[in-house]
Amino acid sequence: MMEAPFYIGCLILIGAILLDLWIGDPGWLPHPVIQMGRLITFLERKWNLGTNRRIKGVFLTGTVVFTVYVVTFFFVSIAYHIYYAVGIVMEICLISTTIAIKGLASAGKSVKKPLANGDLVAARKSLSMIVGRDTGHLEESEIVRGAVETVSENTVDGITAPLFWALIGGAPLAMAYRAINTLDSMVGYKNEQYIQFGWASARLDDIVNWLPARLTALTMWFSSFFMRGSRHMEALKTTWRDARKHPSPNSGWSEAMVAGLMGVQLGGINYYKGRISKRATMGTPTRKLLTTDIDKAIRYMHGGWLGFLVLLLIALYIVQF
Repeated sequence: MMEAPFYIGCLILIGAILLDLWIGDPGWLPHPVIQMGRLITFLERKWNLGTNRRIKGVFLTGTVVFTVYVVTFFFVSIAYHIYYAVGIVMEICLISTTIAIKGLASAGKSVKKPLANGDLVAARKSLSMIVGRDTGHLEESEIVRGAVETVSENTVDGITAPLFWALIGGAPLAMAYRAINTLDSMVGYKNEQYIQFGWASARLDDIVNWLPARLTALTMWFSSFFMRGSRHMEALKTTWRDARKHPSPNSGWSEAMVAGLMGVQLGGINYYKGRISKRATMGTPTRKLLTTDIDKAIRYMHGGWLGFLVLLLIALYIVQF
């Protein structure tokens, strides 16, 4: 995309965002991630066996990412060959499938709505659809914590990181990023089954999210000056102090920033299939988490990606002019 004229690059990025905000991820439309998942499942069943699993995992990662990139590049090239406008439309449509602004906001609101009505049972069920932890026993503040953590953490891999790679390499690289992210979510676990086989997928996901994660925290901070009640200095201190405490080298940056901006504490004790998991806390608990904090997290998410988009367009302009 960086080789395209400046206004075309702007059109593609903004068009993809507007398309996502308009239709999101409709269930009736076949999603590329589903096909990626099928390919990963097929190869995992054949290769995640016996010895040399780390090497086999490297081949899995390379095969899936290379295949997704080449197939996307092939179809986009054909579209541009048919007619330039067709290629632009195809890139817009493909990049929109790699981002989830509407979906992430809707996920947060699906938890907030029943909470606002005092329906903890429905709120727990809605939260269980977007997190892996046990939710059946959670009280209101813990339900809010789960929703806020999900929105803030997934701002990177669900929005800003795919936009970042789309700027550099258009739809093919954005789709390759989504393949890496899907690999990590499917095989990047530190358990007996995947600790070796998923090593390459997890490490590559860490690499491709490294810069977008830190830039997203920064753009969230800048956007917070347009939002009342934001704790600007506290957010900087919290992010610098706590971001590295997260199990992921990248997820903690946006999560710690949101915690600092709101003056709340995220992280703590979670349960997975009845087993306790203690995660480092982020932020200073100046107050108790409230249902309205979900809306605040969504606003910081929007502010973060909007600022990130501006940053990308400035970078595109500088490179081309």
